[in-house]
Amino acid sequence: MYIGSTGERGLHHLVYEVVDNAVDEALAGYCDRIDVTLLADGGVRVADNGRGIPVDEHPVEKRPAVEVVLTTLHAGGKFDGKSYAVSGGLHGVGVSVVNALSVRLDVEIRRDGYVWRQRYERSHPVTPLTRDEATGETGTTITFWPDPAIFETTDWDYETLSRRLQEMAFLNRGLAINLTDERPDHAAIEGEDGEPGQPRTVRYRYEGGIADFVRHLNASKEPVHSTVIDFGDEGAGISAEIAMQWNSSYAESVHTFANTINTAEGGTHEEGFRSALTSIVNRYAKEQKLLREKDDNLTGEDVREGLAAIIHVKLANPQFEGQTKTKLGNTEAKSFVQKAVNDHLRDWFDRNPGEAKDIITKATQAARARIAARQARDLTRRKGLLESSSLPGKLSDCQSG
Repeated sequence: MYIGSTGERGLHHLVYEVVDNAVDEALAGYCDRIDVTLLADGGVRVADNGRGIPVDEHPVEKRPAVEVVLTTLHAGGKFDGKSYAVSGGLHGVGVSVVNALSVRLDVEIRRDGYVWRQRYERSHPVTPLTRDEATGETGTTITFWPDPAIFETTDWDYETLSRRLQEMAFLNRGLAINLTDERPDHAAIEGEDGEPGQPRTVRYRYEGGIADFVRHLNASKEPVHSTVIDFGDEGAGISAEIAMQWNSSYAESVHTFANTINTAEGGTHEEGFRSALTSIVNRYAKEQKLLREKDDNLTGEDVREGLAAIIHVKLANPQFEGQTKTKLGNTEAKSFVQKAVNDHLRDWFDRNPGEAKDIITKATQAARARIAARQARDLTRRKGLLESSSLPGKLSDCQSG
């Protein structure tokens, strides 16, 4: 099962697969809007204003390229104009899976001056690709109805989709993602997205990208420093974006992503971030005499207390590990993120000494609280040991009496 499960998680993954392909068009600079609509009859429509899946005849398959994309696993849709060689993760990586797991899928393509349409049932084309009305627009619209014989449920959860689409908008600066729920029994009520009694709808677009994501995480908290630290680096086959801001809470809220996939189990990119962060804070604190040379180093937990951060890496060939395939395994990601944090965070500290001092103060307070808590535990344990060591004597006194 390519989508992980036939339960609710797998069902919603169908939408993510189609949206991911539209996001790839945005990353390539060809798309700035994605509309996701939950239809009244249980279907889902995903429309983008990208280039549109190619409609030319495939030179080997001798059928329309869109048909190859929608019926062949990992066929891809970004074809070289001459050879139709797959050249990267645009349309088709997961859309063929969505097609295979749907009772019906309709595709509408706006490309080459016309609207093109085709219908599929359980992954098989039931109509030819037709060239219909003329248009000056470009893009792809895919509408699908999941197969109830495969999935345990075909009931979409608006909140689940809304959270993930908001996440994707944060991770793709300037990309507008709209979600509309046209199901009659899911109309908006007072206090929800949209006008009461009308289809529930929400629009996500963030010009600040992951810096806005951090502001969102800290919205109900008190920041330790006013500026969100935001930087990025690019290398051969890899790039990283990092945003962070400390708040006055005691909880750590660090979220990592690889190619927009939420790596809930962390991985090499998070390891690189943690290692560099702890090292830089300690080195800066001692250089600025905010920590004495004889003092113990601040631990990673001390440094990350109250930290809200987003780490997003993009790799040519991501390797996912772990039970749910949400842990990044690429070794190059660790050293790349480590160097990016080393270079940029230290520079930010040097340029913002007042805010850097506030961050160090927060970490040293966390260290003092940790040490005090440990001493209190040690005292309680010693007291318990002393009491238990005298117990056998008391028992023998009772027995001899």
